[in-house]
Amino acid sequence: MKTNKTVKNKLFITLNLLIASTLFLTNCTGRNSDIIEIRERMFIGQVNEIYLNVENYLGKTIKLEGIFKKSVYQDSTYYLVVRYGLDDCCGDANIGFEVRWPHFPTEYPAENSWVEATGVLKQQGRHLFLELSSLIVLDRRGSEFVRQ
Repeated sequence: MKTNKTVKNKLFITLNLLIASTLFLTNCTGRNSDIIEIRERMFIGQVNEIYLNVENYLGKTIKLEGIFKKSVYQDSTYYLVVRYGLDDCCGDANIGFEVRWPHFPTEYPAENSWVEATGVLKQQGRHLFLELSSLIVLDRRGSEFVRQ
């Protein structure tokens, strides 16, 4: 009998933790729950959740703040909104998303600007990006380096 009660308690706790983490990760707070807001405190965890479970997030609106970057690779230019995190093997890593305006050409902000990006998560092949509805340069910067 004692074992059954222990198993039930563990199951109850696990289920509650799962529900709480799901609500946290999807920003289901009752206010503007149509937008998934990636917050500074759990930036890496939320971005990783999206990349690992992309099918749950495609077509949803995502909002995040970060550093606006431009990257050129094989004669193509990419625009990113990222924060820096530690990579176990190689030092600092860029964590975030590529961003694209749906109607090019639209001006992008200066590189290294602190921005708030809002857009719909899309996929092209295996590549994820946010199709922007808004990209605002902010005066106040958040934490450039994140750990969680």
